[in-house]
Amino acid sequence: MEVKGKMIEKFQLHAKDTGSADVQIALLTERINSLTEHLQKNNKDHSSRRGLLMMVSQRRRLLDYLHTTDVSRYQAVTKKLKLRK
Repeated sequence: MEVKGKMIEKFQLHAKDTGSADVQIALLTERINSLTEHLQKNNKDHSSRRGLLMMVSQRRRLLDYLHTTDVSRYQAVTKKLKLRK
C-alpha cells in the first residue's frame, strides 16, 4: 500500500489526482514488474500469466491515448518509468 501511495504522489497531476492516465500507467507498470518476477519463479501459473497479458495490453492502450493527446506527458512518463530506450 505504501508503494502505491508513493507512485500516485510521484505521477499525479494535481493534489487529488488518482485516476489520470499517468497514474494508471505507473500503477500498472508496478504491478506488471512484480507479476513478472512471480512468473519467473512459477512458470506454470497460467491464470496469472493471462492477467499479466491483460495488464500489459491495458497499459499499451493508456500509453497510446497519452501519445495522441499530450506527447510531452507521454515522453515524461515513459522516461520516468524507463519504458522506452
